[in-house]
Amino acid sequence: MSIYTHITVGTNDLAQATKFYDAVLGAVGVKNMGAFGESAVAYGAQMPEFLVLKPRDGKSATHANGGTIGFIAPSRKAVHAFHEAGLANGGTCEGEPGPREVMPNAYGAYLRDPDGNKICTYCMAAE
Repeated sequence: MSIYTHITVGTNDLAQATKFYDAVLGAVGVKNMGAFGESAVAYGAQMPEFLVLKPRDGKSATHANGGTIGFIAPSRKAVHAFHEAGLANGGTCEGEPGPREVMPNAYGAYLRDPDGNKICTYCMAAE
């Protein structure tokens, strides 16, 4: 069971953001669930949990300083696929795939999406 109803990130280019998130989230098994209204795309496994959208107030989308959204990866190979897909689809590296000292077996990678939102993926399984 999820602990939240949904998370959103803003975008200034919904088509580019959709291309980016289709690639990186697809690498860790998260599906594009389609349009969510006229200015958003929803992602999830069973229900929409992560939304990429144009801000409703009509102002430019900006990213949070200190904010990071983390996605579960089923394997270390998927962590690498997530990172590679992000770089190939307009993202920038914020941390190469590899072990993290935050907890035992933590293996992660960090990216910024084309709008500057910081995302990561972690596999917590032993090698």
